[in-house]
Amino acid sequence: MSANAIADVALSDIQLDALTELVNLGVSRAAGNLAVMVREEVLLSVPKVALMTRQDAIQTLGQRDSRSLVAVHQTFEGEIVGRALLIFPEERSLELVRSLVSSELSNEEIIELEQEALAETGNVILNSCLATIANSLESRLKISLPEVLRGESTRFFNLPPPPTAGPTVLFVYINFTVRRRDIEGYIAMLMDLPSLEALKKLLDALIRRTGGASQV
Repeated sequence: MSANAIADVALSDIQLDALTELVNLGVSRAAGNLAVMVREEVLLSVPKVALMTRQDAIQTLGQRDSRSLVAVHQTFEGEIVGRALLIFPEERSLELVRSLVSSELSNEEIIELEQEALAETGNVILNSCLATIANSLESRLKISLPEVLRGESTRFFNLPPPPTAGPTVLFVYINFTVRRRDIEGYIAMLMDLPSLEALKKLLDALIRRTGGASQV
C-alpha cells in the first residue's frame, strides 16, 4: 500500500491522541499488575501508535532487538479484531520467571515452570491492557487463551488471522523495563484495516462523550 493510500485511512490527530491516551492507560494498568507480580517498579516508554506496513512493523521491532525472542500472544475479537503480544528477549525470560516464583527453586525447576509462568504473565498483562481499552470504548472483546511462541520478530507478525492477512496494520508498541531485575520487554498490538475503520468510530464516540481526547 502506498503512502497516499495509508494517509487516506489514517487516524485524525484527535483520534490518534485519544487512542494513544487509551493505550497509555491500558499499559499503565498492565504494568501495575506486573509490578505487583515481580515486586519491583516497572518503567514504561511513550507509546508508539502508527499505521504502517507489516514489513515496517517487523523492522521496527527488529531494529530494537535482533535477538531470539519469546512472545505470549492472544487474539481479540469484537467490534475490533486483532492480536496482542507480550514480547521478551529469550535470554531474559528465565529472569522474569525467577522473579515470579520461589527463590528456593533450582534452575532446572524454573525451566520446567517457564512455559506456564510466561503464559500466565501474558494473560494477566494483555487482558488488563485490552480490557481497559475496551471498557473505555464501551466495547466488548472476546480474548483467546495465551500461547507462547519463540523465534524472531518476523514470525510474530505473520501468524494466522486475526488480523487478516494484508500489507498494512495498525501497530501499537510500547517497551517496559524492570531495572533492578534486568528485565525488558515489549507490548505490541496489531489490527487490520476493517478493524481500524471500526476503531475510528469508537474513538469518535469516546471523544463526543468526553468532550475531547485529553479527558479520556
